[in-house]
Amino acid sequence: MTTVAVDMDKLMAFVGQAVGEVGATLNAGLVVMGDKLGYYRALAGAGPTTPAELAERTGTSERYAREWLNAQAAGGFVEYDPATATYVLPPEQAVALTDENSPAFLPGFFQIALGTVDHTNQTIEAARSGAGIGWHEHNSDVHLGCERFFRPGYNANLVAGWLPALEGVGQKLQDGVRVADIGCGHGSSTILMAQAFPRSTFSGSDYHPESIETARRRAEEAGVADRVSFEVAPATAYSGSGFELVTTFDALHDMGDPVGAARHVRESLTPDGTWMVVEPMAGDKVEDNLNPVGRAYYGFSTLLCTPGSLSQDVGLALGTQAGPARIRDVTKAAGFSRFRTAAETPFNLVFEVRP
Repeated sequence: MTTVAVDMDKLMAFVGQAVGEVGATLNAGLVVMGDKLGYYRALAGAGPTTPAELAERTGTSERYAREWLNAQAAGGFVEYDPATATYVLPPEQAVALTDENSPAFLPGFFQIALGTVDHTNQTIEAARSGAGIGWHEHNSDVHLGCERFFRPGYNANLVAGWLPALEGVGQKLQDGVRVADIGCGHGSSTILMAQAFPRSTFSGSDYHPESIETARRRAEEAGVADRVSFEVAPATAYSGSGFELVTTFDALHDMGDPVGAARHVRESLTPDGTWMVVEPMAGDKVEDNLNPVGRAYYGFSTLLCTPGSLSQDVGLALGTQAGPARIRDVTKAAGFSRFRTAAETPFNLVFEVRP
């Protein structure tokens, strides 16, 4: 064996980095705790606050509030004034941690991350055997956190940017067409489109029954249930045909048989229809994705998305960082001839796919 000299400065620098990683791991739980207990909302706009005041406002224990505040101050989420022993939530953090309508809203991101990590032991066993772990096998933090993370981005971009970027689709929606939203989850994207285009009708589908129940309830609450329907169905077998538009939001890479799903989309579209595929931001090469967003998505890919795909028939396991070239290959194998990147955000790529 060859003996390799160890640079002690580099070693200690890495140890220091690892300490930060542990703190970040724990902070995911602290952010979810602060969100669910209302700590961030109680701090937003409140000015300097003591642990006792935060505990009183939220009906929680002062000892927990104190330790939580200290952890948040150490991580730079809140600011601490040693002269008054008070804590302040800066306005920028308040937007990111309390405003669910802001595209910068983050608690859902932490919630799905924490829920995903909760299944690490099962993922370890699955990695040994090559088995999968279905979406339905995860806890509610995964399901709720996923919707809470992606919804603000859809609210900010879908109607104002992504749909207008598709050739002729905006006008068709205004005139009134049939739309299928596959892998719709809780129906946020479906309902948002229905609210924006009252002359069109929308059909959402997902294989997860509990998500469809939530989607139906939210459509009723939003007042669009007369133009929106939801069904429990896999992407390869949703009902209906003659759709002018089919949409898939952050779901194609999770499917066990994305080529089969793409073929079904092709069959259900009109000859001049459009399939809008929204996928996580990714480049085609590994080195393109070695950045903070890619790091987060590779983590989700390992612990959530790849196991989800492997739990289904075919189990292609595209991965969260599939990239445009692999998505193009899927559409080409299904018989589509046109593919282009229509829009992008720091978190998403939007593809226009046509027959």
